[in-house]
Amino acid sequence: MPSPISEDLALRIGLAARALPETDPARLLRVLADAVGLPPTAEKLAALKVKDLKTAAAGELGDIDPDALKAALTYLKGEGLTDAAPPPPLDPYADNDMPDSIRVACASDTGENLDGHFGAARRFLIYQVSATQCRLIAVRRVEDTGAEDKNAYRAGLIGDCQVLYVASIGGPAAAKVIKLDIHPIKDSGGGSARERMVRLQETLAHQTPPWLAKAMGKPPQERIRFALSEEDPA
Repeated sequence: MPSPISEDLALRIGLAARALPETDPARLLRVLADAVGLPPTAEKLAALKVKDLKTAAAGELGDIDPDALKAALTYLKGEGLTDAAPPPPLDPYADNDMPDSIRVACASDTGENLDGHFGAARRFLIYQVSATQCRLIAVRRVEDTGAEDKNAYRAGLIGDCQVLYVASIGGPAAAKVIKLDIHPIKDSGGGSARERMVRLQETLAHQTPPWLAKAMGKPPQERIRFALSEEDPA
């Protein structure tokens, strides 16, 4: 009879399962049983690779987006389990405080960093951004709700946003986001979410692309002006 799994490994497997669509801990354990044997140990999981997850148990997880598998593997290896750097305090904000602004979500795991995969991020930092101001107005934590469609649940958490910044996102997840009229921007470089918002402010102030002007509620004639301003005069 296999030895019981430690609390630490049970936490790793639970978080990894949450990062995978339509996967609960029991399903992931079946895959791990084939990939590394039971019981899984920290040593066995440390040697695990994405290809092992894809091919184990007759390819049960083979159709899952590779970015989601990478995120799950990170948890299985014991990384990203602590929140040593919580997000900063929120900035005061009331509706209509910031004219000509948009709402932006950033997938985050630590501090005020853009370092989260859409399917595994622990929270979304929510900013209100205009050409002159940037405020962190909310931090929305991802809960283990048991939702069957985890991508739809996460998209719903940011349904009032016009833009999403994320370190990585798979095709099916991106489709859920776009369906809610949220424009996803993949930025695998990581780093400060606040710095990304400063760059976005510069874009809003100088050369707002038509899709972003539409998200801001600009009338068609204004969007045409933005489009013309981007044309190369040469």
